Amino acid sequence: MSPPSLPGSLTPPTAADDYARWAARAVADEPISREDALTILERDDPFDLLAIAQAAGQVRQHYFGRSVTIHVLDNVQNGACPEDCGYCGQSKDSTAPIQPYKLKSVDDIVAQAKAAQERGAYRFCMALSGRGPDQRDISHMTEAIRQIKAMGMRTCLSSGLLDDEKADQLAEAGLDRLNHNLNTSRRHYPDICKTHTYDDRVRTLASARQAGIGLCSGMIVGMNETHEDILDVAFALREVNAESIPVNFLLPIEGNRVNEPLSNGQPLTPAYVVRVLSMMRLVNPRAEIRVAAGREAHLRALQPLALWPANSLFMDGYLLTEGAGVDQTLRMIVEAGFAPAFDQPEALPARIRDYLENPAAAQASSPESSGTDGAVPELGTRLKAAVSRRG
Repeated sequence: MSPPSLPGSLTPPTAADDYARWAARAVADEPISREDALTILERDDPFDLLAIAQAAGQVRQHYFGRSVTIHVLDNVQNGACPEDCGYCGQSKDSTAPIQPYKLKSVDDIVAQAKAAQERGAYRFCMALSGRGPDQRDISHMTEAIRQIKAMGMRTCLSSGLLDDEKADQLAEAGLDRLNHNLNTSRRHYPDICKTHTYDDRVRTLASARQAGIGLCSGMIVGMNETHEDILDVAFALREVNAESIPVNFLLPIEGNRVNEPLSNGQPLTPAYVVRVLSMMRLVNPRAEIRVAAGREAHLRALQPLALWPANSLFMDGYLLTEGAGVDQTLRMIVEAGFAPAFDQPEALPARIRDYLENPAAAQASSPESSGTDGAVPELGTRLKAAVSRRG
């Protein structure tokens, strides 16, 4: 099922020609030009926004149909990080009230992966805090990966900086993807972090690639970057051929050095978020584009529209902040006309199967149901239960 057509009168004919040209190029796996990508970010018209989302939706439909992959993220090690990333509550410079904890046991990690699988997750994503794993951490995580893969579940690991040898061990264990975000442009990176460099991150991606691990690499929008910085990342991700591109939108966490969501000098808006996602799709047509952190807080009522350019999202929150749960997430996907991706739908719990067949009835009886329209704009700004409230 294709996204609904928009009346041609909403968009000037010259602009409509541009959008058709962009969609045709991207369907042929040719990125739009940098000039056209900048145009998407700079234009500010609600009807123009819908036309741009439609162009991105045509490309998304060509490569992924109506499918939406759902990812669940588990912070398997929290805090005590020596890096100074300004956006992160686990940074050595952050005063955010988080509760550090050591690496979870293999049994705990596998149990959480199983629970995610039973809630309909397509991929289980694990994240370790710190500059990079030592050999003991690698041995620990390879065992967890082997057991999760034996359950028939896809895996992704975010573990900081890696060398070739450690990447090879993760590949041997069966790791499907390594997450290591570029986060921002090479030019802007020193304003965000000084304890490691943009090129350190590029080298980690190269280590994963040589080991045969898929690349999950994206960015954080809202760290007072310019439009040019965003474009730098979009085209750099195409250059490294990232299979998965999570696009995060900064969530303000009190105590972090970078905690005011600004892009090109302006606050983030739902329309701008859709524009960024659409641009990323048209530059990286074949990639899995994930609307990641900030989905609930920054898209608000436009969350369903984000599924036109994006074919992937997170459920149950992010590293440190809460997010929409299974019922709210599935309801949004199904009611927007898309379909959650499941390898073995018959293995899903009966409640999830019932939900997919009749989401309205399932929502009415769900413990998450609040009698509202399901919008949860405050989610994504609240810290998870792992946070220790100080004072």
